[in-house]
Amino acid sequence: MKPLEGLIVLDFSQFLAGPSAALRLADLGAEVIKIERPDGGDLCRRLYISNLELDGDSTLFHSINRNKKSFSANLKDSEDRKKIESLIRKADVMIENFRPGVMEKLGFDYASVQKINPKIIYASVTGYGRLGPWKDKPGQDLLVQSLSGLTWLSGNADQGPVPMGIAIADLYTGAHCVQGILACLVRRGISGKGGRVEVSLMESILDFQFEVITTHLNDGYKPPDRSQVNNAHAYLGAPYGIYKTQEGWMALSMGDIAQLGELLGCLALKNYPDKKTWFTQRDEIKAVLVNHLQTKTAAHWLSILEPADIWCAEVMSWEKLRNHPGFQVLDMIQKVGRSEEISLETTRCPIRIDGEIYKSSLGSPKIGQHNEEIKEKYL
Repeated sequence: MKPLEGLIVLDFSQFLAGPSAALRLADLGAEVIKIERPDGGDLCRRLYISNLELDGDSTLFHSINRNKKSFSANLKDSEDRKKIESLIRKADVMIENFRPGVMEKLGFDYASVQKINPKIIYASVTGYGRLGPWKDKPGQDLLVQSLSGLTWLSGNADQGPVPMGIAIADLYTGAHCVQGILACLVRRGISGKGGRVEVSLMESILDFQFEVITTHLNDGYKPPDRSQVNNAHAYLGAPYGIYKTQEGWMALSMGDIAQLGELLGCLALKNYPDKKTWFTQRDEIKAVLVNHLQTKTAAHWLSILEPADIWCAEVMSWEKLRNHPGFQVLDMIQKVGRSEEISLETTRCPIRIDGEIYKSSLGSPKIGQHNEEIKEKYL
């Protein structure tokens, strides 16, 4: 039995952050009912990555809405509203990610929903919170990365701002939403009290940077100082970075520069025995490594460094990763679909409980696919 079996989650959210939170709850056993408009449903159905489509919906929608049921309803229609109210009475959790004020206009804001079901856990995902000059700005991942300062941490010093190549703000916010929901569910189990969870992309991406922002706040408000050479962390000294070799690439994490010089046969590195220079002369040291590491293959260097317990790794492509035993033993891939003919491969829930891996072959739903089933069961 999965830990959240028996819980009912109403997912009013769209796109990525809110649906990713509902997805994780579904992975852990909750029955997630996706509330969608009859005319088009979740806008993410038409949000494509590399123009990939399956059965009329984007593969992004399929991947983030697997293992859910769909109930279509027009929230402005009185009969449909009554059905939604009935579902709210039976639900444990409700998730929405509309801009501030939208749910109030629809009559399904926290205060209204709490009157229907005082014990419900109501989770709201916004771009920038409910207050302030940004509250009505589009809560989109790249925009939040840009406003938050995150883009000044990646790339080399001469590159200008560099965004992360993944929707990190959305996904991190979804994880925070799940944490808040689970915390309120624990409290409800103790006191019987429901609660409101509020998360925003901006607050989550700021928390994502807590390590470096804390340094900034306590180091005279100095801006991040990215390396000119193979930057991988704006606040860490040499050798931290990714290096090209004669064949392939390798990553070097923190380490003793003098020891590294001895192991690599690089005499020039022995000129930096003082740990302070690993920061003050970071680019100079990295430049030495750039030249030296290109004389041999990544496999050669790793065969020397790994037995010496130096923190290093090969830089793999997804193709090489897929074929590596280290990846295969994790059993991270599952097949999900609407039928045998309409299916795709995707990742599984990354959480194991009592040693059990949680997978489900149930793919994403069509709009309103489960209306009759849900009516019969709950209405």
